[in-house]
Amino acid sequence: MNHSGLSVRAVSQFYRIHASEILVAHDELDLAVGRIKLKTGGGHGGHNGLKDIIQQLGSSDFHRLRVGIGHPGHKELVLNYVLGKPPQAERQLIAEAIERSLDVIPAIIEGDLAKAMNALNG
Repeated sequence: MNHSGLSVRAVSQFYRIHASEILVAHDELDLAVGRIKLKTGGGHGGHNGLKDIIQQLGSSDFHRLRVGIGHPGHKELVLNYVLGKPPQAERQLIAEAIERSLDVIPAIIEGDLAKAMNALNG
């Protein structure tokens, strides 16, 4: 996932999709397990996949569907935490969050990000 930007850039260039028309779903340490948030733009916050996408697109103006995976508590534990398999209870919460996020895809496609953000972030 650290090189996700290559694929995103290839699709973006082939279909002539501007960064502002792209939605990237990614794991988010800074959100509790199962929380979801939608935002537009911003930095990579240390997320290597986002860092690569921003670098490859030359822009951070894409939309992000942030799926909370929680934080292990100590910085030294992050690498193994994000690469490891979450416990069953957490996998269930993450799966439910992804299900909820599917409900707002039509609003995102229609360009009504405010409606989608309110539904998810509320």
